[in-house]
Amino acid sequence: MDAIISVQGLTKYFPVRSGIARRTIGFVKAVDSIDFDIKAGETYSLIGESGCGKTTTARLILLLYEPTVGSILFQGENILGADKDKMREYRRSVQAIFQDPFSSLSPKMRVGTIIAEPLLQTGNYTRQEAKERVEEVLNTVRLPGRSRNYPHEFSGGERQRIALARAIAPNPKVIMLDEPVSALDVSVRAQVMNHLKEVQDKFGLSYLLIAHGLGTVRYMTDTVGVMYLGKIVETGPGEEVFGHPLHPYTEALLKASLPFSPDDRDRVVPLPGEVPSPLRVPPGCAFHQRCYRARSSCSEERPVLQEAASGHWVACPYLD
Repeated sequence: MDAIISVQGLTKYFPVRSGIARRTIGFVKAVDSIDFDIKAGETYSLIGESGCGKTTTARLILLLYEPTVGSILFQGENILGADKDKMREYRRSVQAIFQDPFSSLSPKMRVGTIIAEPLLQTGNYTRQEAKERVEEVLNTVRLPGRSRNYPHEFSGGERQRIALARAIAPNPKVIMLDEPVSALDVSVRAQVMNHLKEVQDKFGLSYLLIAHGLGTVRYMTDTVGVMYLGKIVETGPGEEVFGHPLHPYTEALLKASLPFSPDDRDRVVPLPGEVPSPLRVPPGCAFHQRCYRARSSCSEERPVLQEAASGHWVACPYLD
């Protein structure tokens, strides 16, 4: 399966300035040289604690931030520094659905106008064609004939389906899902997740899913990457990583979450201390100060991802 988006050495450092002269005194290492592929028709998920770099990674791919170093390949071509036409095509092909379905929709605009706006901005649609496309995608998300309503006239789940309709309207290839169901009632989360999967199968979409709810991730993902302090410490097929976590951080993260089954009674793996500041990342393995497997060499040698099983990579040389 070919990669739609390939991230290579992607890095984002934010300068920290102080004083009247605004002198740079350090850098927050939000994303620190990561690599992964989003393949055609698959869901790639990023998980980890708050502040680990998941959302910054998504914003880099959406070109909302400019990378410090690294490349973003779209269908094999580096999009960074591309000409105006290629950049327009990329922005059309990569859409996003955000966490809060209400704040991401303008309360002053009718639903039809919200969905039609990106179509008219690209210049590829006339107003009549855009109107027809709006009705088509509203039918796809099961909200037929609602184009003249305002966002406040819909429930939370329906508003997220409007966000989905806006995302699929330009015929994208990739959609970023930033906590797409966390703001919804538990009773409608499964409905929205099922609808996301149906739309993905129908249009052959690729998803980059960012979520804290590991049950959501396990249900939707094909491949998962685990982030800690801006780096990917484990990645592989979703069922493999969830069923057989190899990195001690992944193990602790999964066992601290709600069980996937009422019969699961795994003990919680305690993590001493706090997450270090990304302004002062520890030398060697960034996780060694909290790791029960840590050796003296862990504070000196920075681990790299190594393949422990077929397609399952982990950045830890000391596996149980």
